[in-house]
Amino acid sequence: MSLLTDLEDLARDEGADFFGVADLAPARDAILDQGGEIVAGYPRAISLGFRLFDPLVDQLPGRRERAVAVSYRLHCYDVINQRLDLLASRLSSVIQRSGYKAFPVPSSARASDEKICAVFSHKMAAHLAGLGWIGKSCLLVTPEAGPRVRWTTILTDAPLKAGTPMDTRCGDCRDCVDACPVKAFTGRDFTEAEPREARYDARRCEKYLNGLEASTGYGVCGMCLNICPHGKKVEK
Repeated sequence: MSLLTDLEDLARDEGADFFGVADLAPARDAILDQGGEIVAGYPRAISLGFRLFDPLVDQLPGRRERAVAVSYRLHCYDVINQRLDLLASRLSSVIQRSGYKAFPVPSSARASDEKICAVFSHKMAAHLAGLGWIGKSCLLVTPEAGPRVRWTTILTDAPLKAGTPMDTRCGDCRDCVDACPVKAFTGRDFTEAEPREARYDARRCEKYLNGLEASTGYGVCGMCLNICPHGKKVEK
């Protein structure tokens, strides 16, 4: 079997709902600006995603209730992040034993307080891998689960076949923009040429989450996750 097949089989066996490979060349300038030369030196990325639990996302309109915030923070954030990091570590070992470089990017760890961002964009990798598109909420939206997915990435030089980026399917929808309690989104469609600030005020979002954490003990919002039509089940 091929390395790609081995990696995907292992990821699926460990419960991953999404697996894809991205050619990073189209986004090199953005990757360089965000993470520097070392991170931008990798030509490909493996994108891994775990779907969040719908009942926990569905209850987010009640996020100011401690029970709601606790269950979401634990099982849709803390535990999922641990699972993603462990999976990325296992796959990285397989890649390294096969003679290639592997750089597992932490699933949720800020590298810059000034930019409020990680060393690499998991959403960009998932988009370039063809697993979904970046919506007006700046979240990666999948056809299968909407934005109700958490992601991690392995940067690599392994010669793996990459997917094809997916075009946006948001259309005129502005549900996530209108649902944001602090109006952090401008409603502009994603384009690689524009900085994140053209679409999203991360500082405003962070201030709101810090306020929630001060009052409830947990900075949980997720209304852009909750409201997206692509993530909601169709009732018949």
